[in-house]
Amino acid sequence: MTDKKETTKQTSTKNYRPNVAAIVLSSSYPHKCEIFIACRTDVDNAWQFPQGGIDEGESPKEALYRELEEEIGTKEIEIIAEYPKWVSYEFPPAIAKKMQPYDGQRQKYFLVKLKKGAKINIQTEIPEFSEYKFVPTANIYDYITFFKRTVYKQVLKYFKNEGYI
Repeated sequence: MTDKKETTKQTSTKNYRPNVAAIVLSSSYPHKCEIFIACRTDVDNAWQFPQGGIDEGESPKEALYRELEEEIGTKEIEIIAEYPKWVSYEFPPAIAKKMQPYDGQRQKYFLVKLKKGAKINIQTEIPEFSEYKFVPTANIYDYITFFKRTVYKQVLKYFKNEGYI
């Protein structure tokens, strides 16, 4: 007998874009635990972690370094931990139109720390962010866009429970 959940998963018509996301801690971690968030240029008041698609043939770690350099102008990071599973979310309708043929994203999360002296520059070749800040973990949900909150809570809870943040 086939598990009903398994069958539903297999016949799903949702198309998720493979993606990598970084929870970037300031270089003062672990003495001070602040997380980098940035406001998107293309969606009003949409704050998020740096993230981006994984290219064909690219590993999640390779995508992590490439995306950080493309979005925040540095790959001067130290990987602290990796979330053990892939997580996914669906785009809200207005964003789904722009992101066709994808219905959402399937993400691999990394917890990283900026190396001492690393410089952030969001004025990259194709700027994705208009501003950024480092905020205490307790304040992160004051900023994060609504449709990413469930995934962020899940991932941040894991890293907190593991003693990283």
